[in-house]
Amino acid sequence: MLSFFRINDPSRLIVIIAVLLLLSSVYIWILQVPLLQPEGIWLLIGERMADGKHMYIDIIDDTGPLSSGVYWICHLLVGKFVMMYKVLAILVVLFQIIYINNLYIKYKSFEENTYIPSLVMVILFHLSLDMITLSPALLGSTFIMLALGQLFSQTVLQKEGSDSILLVGIYGGIAACFHFPLVTFLPFLLVAGIVVSGFSFRQLILALVSYLLPITFCAIYYFWIDGLFAFFDQFIISPRNIESYAHVSYRDLAILFTVPLFFTTLGFFVGLIVKSQTVNQQKQLQLILIFLIFALGSLFLTNRTTPYQLIVIIPGLAYFITFLFVAFKKGTPIKILAAVFVFGIPMIGYTWTFFQINSGSINSYAIEISEVHRMTDGKRILVLSEDLGYYHNASLATPYLNYRLSKINLQDHTSLEKSAQIFQNFQKETPDLIVDEDGVFGKLLEKMPLLNKQFTLIKPNIYMKK
Repeated sequence: MLSFFRINDPSRLIVIIAVLLLLSSVYIWILQVPLLQPEGIWLLIGERMADGKHMYIDIIDDTGPLSSGVYWICHLLVGKFVMMYKVLAILVVLFQIIYINNLYIKYKSFEENTYIPSLVMVILFHLSLDMITLSPALLGSTFIMLALGQLFSQTVLQKEGSDSILLVGIYGGIAACFHFPLVTFLPFLLVAGIVVSGFSFRQLILALVSYLLPITFCAIYYFWIDGLFAFFDQFIISPRNIESYAHVSYRDLAILFTVPLFFTTLGFFVGLIVKSQTVNQQKQLQLILIFLIFALGSLFLTNRTTPYQLIVIIPGLAYFITFLFVAFKKGTPIKILAAVFVFGIPMIGYTWTFFQINSGSINSYAIEISEVHRMTDGKRILVLSEDLGYYHNASLATPYLNYRLSKINLQDHTSLEKSAQIFQNFQKETPDLIVDEDGVFGKLLEKMPLLNKQFTLIKPNIYMKK
């Protein structure tokens, strides 16, 4: 089964692409995974920014500034055509697969040049229904992989390369601007640079300064449009203080990742004990091990518990799993393990998704559309709850997109300035309908009589503009 991919022939990528499309089509066409809540948020961000709104000032959400820019461009090109977002996600996944495989070949990470890492990555990307969405984690992890490639060059070539150190920092900073939890790779870059690559003090300072450049440019932009405080508050500070969206339980995450981690553990011991390695390969193993530790650390900074948050660990898993399949070429045990890996891991994802859909458990993650949501069709609305189904055929009015962040903002009346800002937001964009399931808007009306005169309660928790 794996012998086909052992040959160092770029034509194997054609088969890799075919496998990628085949496995992805099961989620898209057969299981028909509904639109997920984060995907709905990304669509609304793109729509708002295409209307000339600014992230964090006119859109309250913690999505990274560069990810928001991607959604803005996507909306300008294809609108809310969800399938195109999935196509773009598959293209990003394909780039990551090709880049990592070429990286391992270029720096001779294994005893033979092989396309097995690409196959392993394709399989791992179909462990869950959301791995092939155009998530900030997917976009940001692409630049983490580019930074990893620069660290590989430092490890293998053993030369004073200021250009590669500069790129290591810049790529890491860009990744954090796509997805803030990836900021955990700043200490990874420093630790890996000292322990594995032997960075000098000058090189460490260069890596640190270059890392801060992308974030500094974003801060300068928001300072220029008078949104610096909003940028730091909503992107960095407030999201760490709200309760995490538990779209997927930790038990389900354990179910999904147990088998891949089992194969990773086997590959680790094979690479560490069974196979003799060159000095460069030993340093690469140390680098990937440190990489996985800090990659898992990023999960603690996320405010949405989802499988796609762990996309960044896939190159590390693929590295160790490839050790297992490269070291043992023949024998019934390795054939059984290969079959279990290639067929078992996608089946775990498909089976889990099937039961999630049929049991209704997916409603905590997906956007459920029912008859009650049709009342907002064609209207500009505000939903002060976690039910994003009301936005299915409607547009967002006012900046209050992320409910948990918006709730903090709407309940903050500690100063006259903050109250005035809330009132002005409703005057600039007065919603046609407001869905107020938790009574947040009702309490706001009690504090703002002028705003109360502009709305009438037509149903329980539903306000309409007069």
